[in-house]
Amino acid sequence: MCFWLFDLSTGDNAHCSVPCKVSWDELEALCRRERLHCKQLGVNRANVNDYEVEFLCDYKKIKEEEFYLVKWRGFPESDNTWEPKRNLKCPKLMKQFHLDLDQELRRHKRRCIPKKLDKEVASFLVRKAKLRQSLQRWEAHLNQTRNHPGRIFVINEVDFEGPPKDFTYINNYKVGMGIVLNEMAVGCECKNCSEEPVNGCCPGASLHRMAYNDRGQVRIRPGKPIYECNSRCICGSDCPNRVVQKGIQFDLCIFKTENGRGWGVRTLQRIKKNTFVMEYVGEIITTDEAERRGHVYDRQGSTYLFDLDYVEDVYTVDAAHQGNISHFVNHSCNPNLQVFNVFINNIDERLPRIALFSTRAIRAGEELTFDYKMQIDPVDTESTKMDSSFSLAGLPSSPKKRIRVECRCGSDSCRKYLF
Repeated sequence: MCFWLFDLSTGDNAHCSVPCKVSWDELEALCRRERLHCKQLGVNRANVNDYEVEFLCDYKKIKEEEFYLVKWRGFPESDNTWEPKRNLKCPKLMKQFHLDLDQELRRHKRRCIPKKLDKEVASFLVRKAKLRQSLQRWEAHLNQTRNHPGRIFVINEVDFEGPPKDFTYINNYKVGMGIVLNEMAVGCECKNCSEEPVNGCCPGASLHRMAYNDRGQVRIRPGKPIYECNSRCICGSDCPNRVVQKGIQFDLCIFKTENGRGWGVRTLQRIKKNTFVMEYVGEIITTDEAERRGHVYDRQGSTYLFDLDYVEDVYTVDAAHQGNISHFVNHSCNPNLQVFNVFINNIDERLPRIALFSTRAIRAGEELTFDYKMQIDPVDTESTKMDSSFSLAGLPSSPKKRIRVECRCGSDSCRKYLF
């Protein structure tokens, strides 16, 4: 935010500006305290005496009249005041306050709301309100940073853990030192890539078939690569061979799990089978550097290293501190997402993009998971080609996460440990 300097000697605006280190909320509160009107801040003669409730801190009942201790937006907590319910116009905050209060009273095995809350209960309500605020700020930041249509929501109804302190949301790979991404030399010349592909379009140029049907659903088997049209192709953005590059299309929610698995991700919309859901992105590093970092992550009991071993085990994606929403997706031995190798603007087969597609229809509200250690059927040689945890000589493999921890997925087919 910037303000123009005003030259008192001439009455003119100076030709420079200075940044304001005060937030909009603080400026609005300042205007109201000084009874100033400001069109930009929405403070005028009619509402200058109105103040916004930031959250509710406490509750009491005196002679059948209900009172709430109010934290006012833009004011310090020392200015909190007790207000009768009839003076407050914040139904959503009041509803959330009572939901939190009911939760805490149940925890203490109390059924009725007392006329005056214990200090422990009031402290819980304030901590919950402050946590919700910090998560809302993080949610707003994530949505300002994302470049995909799907929105991101954040919720924690389990404990008081707030946003991760050392995590930056990115939309694409960040290339580490000494690693170069080679762009595509040529693109296709198709006018209609699905009905009249020239020379097999981009997949055909790499001796592979078109990966998607006319509804954008993947139709090839896991383990087979996907070659999408790229920035040098003649076809437009509506080309059916452009799916992963369009980004996340679904509204997703980062939520705190109740069984000790940390954060997880659930979909807020129904997802059809074989549909692209998200990419796994992070910092691209060498396998030597990944091995060094892996020892550190193992001691922490979690890892975000994803080996890119489609043709050669040279590079790894590290999403520990830089990544997108896939950073928070948990493992399951019975997952609803499957990994595919995707190539778009990069011809280096050692550096595929990692795309996660649904293995079945996924209900709205269901948690999204994928298998960190893809399994193979030693008898079925075709499935070995499709979905291998090992790099068999001469055969491409699916990328896999490095992890050496106890599994807590809870599925009937749980393997207990991931080594």
